[in-house]
Amino acid sequence: MAKKKTDNPEVLKVTLVRSVIGRPPDQRTTVATLGLRRIHQTVEIADTPSNRGMLVKVRHLVVVDGEA
Repeated sequence: MAKKKTDNPEVLKVTLVRSVIGRPPDQRTTVATLGLRRIHQTVEIADTPSNRGMLVKVRHLVVVDGEA
């Protein structure tokens, strides 16, 4: 089944590119709260101020696509 492409500007694609091993517990919790479990896993999240704050906290572990 083909995946839908979303050109919706209110959605951010977030990919975990670095491991959470050895990271502080608050960063591990933030990554899990974003819905990321494995390296190279990509999730789509709503572009809200709270999600932006979480992305800033773990910006060294993730890559964000669809950013304005």
